[in-house]
Amino acid sequence: MTASSGSQPVRIEQDVVLARQTVRQVAVACGLRLVDQTKLVTAASELARNTVIYGGGGEMQWETLQQGLRRGVRLVFADQGPGIPDIDQALTDGWTSGTGMGLGLSGSRRLVDEFELESAPGQGTRVTITKWT
Repeated sequence: MTASSGSQPVRIEQDVVLARQTVRQVAVACGLRLVDQTKLVTAASELARNTVIYGGGGEMQWETLQQGLRRGVRLVFADQGPGIPDIDQALTDGWTSGTGMGLGLSGSRRLVDEFELESAPGQGTRVTITKWT
């Protein structure tokens, strides 16, 4: 598999749908099993929606990975929004800063193999997730 990468804007609700479609295509091309495709697309959907709603819009970057016999997909969601003042609290099940169910970040973390969240008030948010075959 040849490594590939790309990016696309995630600024409006329609971009969330396009991001989901892109992630599904990349996951299929990478050879992820259907259940892992679904997990990755679900996590991407939550993070893309957060990028639009809480971050005021941003970008999704994607890349396919090869590590020995393992293949994977890495996604990065980045925005220049207000940031997250308390990351530990934001990753707690049930906590929400809006009207959601409070499962977006913590739920996304459980669906993928690697999860990294970088944020600071006034500096935006960057979430990196990876799913391996």
